[in-house]
Amino acid sequence: MRKKALIMTWEGYQDQEVIYPFYRLLEDDFEVDVSASTPGEIHGILGTKMTATKSLDEINPEDYDLLILPGGVKALEKLRQEPRALAFINFWDSKGKIIGSTCHGAQLMISAKIVQGRKISGYYSIKDDITNAGAEYVDAPFVIDKNIVSSPHYKHMGKWMKETIRLFNEQNDKGNKGF
Repeated sequence: MRKKALIMTWEGYQDQEVIYPFYRLLEDDFEVDVSASTPGEIHGILGTKMTATKSLDEINPEDYDLLILPGGVKALEKLRQEPRALAFINFWDSKGKIIGSTCHGAQLMISAKIVQGRKISGYYSIKDDITNAGAEYVDAPFVIDKNIVSSPHYKHMGKWMKETIRLFNEQNDKGNKGF
């Protein structure tokens, strides 16, 4: 089975939250695209560089199997203002496809209006935002609610990505196309 993942981010991303999932997915034989405002070099808040392979205009949910929403306050404050990104996430969730979200990635899910009635983790400073959006905030290394695997902090990257890939494999091994 061909596996293709999309990491949706922006300039000013949280370095660990993009780099670790990127290489972890490659290790598990995923093809990985990184989307940002435009293709080309983007920079993390700690100075790392990544190549955005796609712009928001170039991504199509039908082309991907797994969606990763990393954090980074600066990146997410910009990205959550992009209607195309929010529509992509909302459509993705409506299909029951797996979303891995960490730290401030929860802000994208809030703005895409997909968290109501769910258990969601995110960085402690957005606990009120998660709660006010109608979700139950959970502070744990990872939280699984249907097709979403969320985590509050990059210190949990290993456990979070392990569960994200496990859930993806479980969903796809059964031939399940959604929840």
